[in-house]
Amino acid sequence: MTETRKRQDDVDFEMKFYEGIVAKKPDFIEALIALGDLYTKKGFYKRGLDIDKQLAHLKPHDPYVLYNLACSHSLLHEIDKALSAIKKAIDCGYDDWNYLEADQDLFSLRQAQQFQEFLAKVKK
Repeated sequence: MTETRKRQDDVDFEMKFYEGIVAKKPDFIEALIALGDLYTKKGFYKRGLDIDKQLAHLKPHDPYVLYNLACSHSLLHEIDKALSAIKKAIDCGYDDWNYLEADQDLFSLRQAQQFQEFLAKVKK
């Protein structure tokens, strides 16, 4: 078995594990965070978005939850929703500008003119 295949099998195992936990306890924050991350790693962006929406409902003022919600919307090219979520994340205290400007999950959002204008205002 190749190393890449082993890593894929490990991710699949972890996904099944966390799906089982979330099925029994749908408000288990740590399991939801892990599952959302795994879905995104596997390219299951819609599933990741569903998890991030659930987390945003459970933790509506958590800047990192809102940041991840923005990432999920950006990966699905839902720019207006991504911009709304990133604005909320920043309002709630997200301030890692270097990461925000380098995170590939936000690539499509960063290309949007309205985001570039917003970021320029916020950073002043």
